[in-house]
Amino acid sequence: MIKEAMEDASERMDGSIEALKSDLATIRTGRATPALVQGVRVEYYGVPTPLNQLAVVSAPEPQLLTIRPYDPSSLKAIEKAILKSELGLTPNNDGRIIRLVIPRLTEERRRELVKIVGRRLEEARVAIRNVRRDALDDLRSFEKEKLISKDELFRGKDDLQDLTDDFVKQVGEIGKRKEKEIMQV
Repeated sequence: MIKEAMEDASERMDGSIEALKSDLATIRTGRATPALVQGVRVEYYGVPTPLNQLAVVSAPEPQLLTIRPYDPSSLKAIEKAILKSELGLTPNNDGRIIRLVIPRLTEERRRELVKIVGRRLEEARVAIRNVRRDALDDLRSFEKEKLISKDELFRGKDDLQDLTDDFVKQVGEIGKRKEKEIMQV
């Protein structure tokens, strides 16, 4: 009983960590990475389609992203979607490839991004704590239904808190790495 509840909690907490990682990958750090355009949706034949399904996105240089569409006719739609997105980048189109030059970040913008990262980290911590709360409710209901003893409940609570602490620590480490990456000139 307790083992299943702990495994479920661990999987859900792991999901929160993965969501955080993918979310942080979309934050611009002044270095080109294909993850920057991961969230861009292109209106393609009336259907919002993820950019990575319409084109090959690569980073041949540290400050440059290239987008090579599979279908050359989608070039204008991709360009329009990038301009509409919150990236703040202006695409250069040569008829076959779109180039996105990633400008260097100012100190002020770096500090803003660090604040955004901080908010995302706190959201991840809250998600992990919510998983802990749900698992704790499960353990308490097991004890009420006499499926586990009071001693097992207290051991389960301690194990659950240790698990939560480990995942919150992981969130902190991920945040430190991302902040260092953003502040690096």
